Amino acid sequence: MEVFSSEGYKTFQAANGKMALEIVRSDSPDLVLLDMKIPGMDGLEILKHIKEANPEIKVIMMTAYGELDMIKEATDLGALMHFTKPFDIDEMRAAVNMQLKGGARL
Repeated sequence: MEVFSSEGYKTFQAANGKMALEIVRSDSPDLVLLDMKIPGMDGLEILKHIKEANPEIKVIMMTAYGELDMIKEATDLGALMHFTKPFDIDEMRAAVNMQLKGGARL
């Protein structure tokens, strides 16, 4: 996440799904980079909770799995886009900057 801190974004990291949702509720980030596989719950479940807590939060999914059904479901639930691992950090940075248009919390 250093790449985003160096861009001037305030960043948070969560070790598991419960922690991710606590951060969403307490800090209401403008954008979440969400891994499809995170300890404690799957990314789709977390995405549902994020959108229930605040539908305005933008979500970009990351996955090591090219499963089209999971990617489609994430999009249907409100994810803006996805990156398949390994991804190019410069492409991710450009996508984040495009979504946030100049600065906010990540």
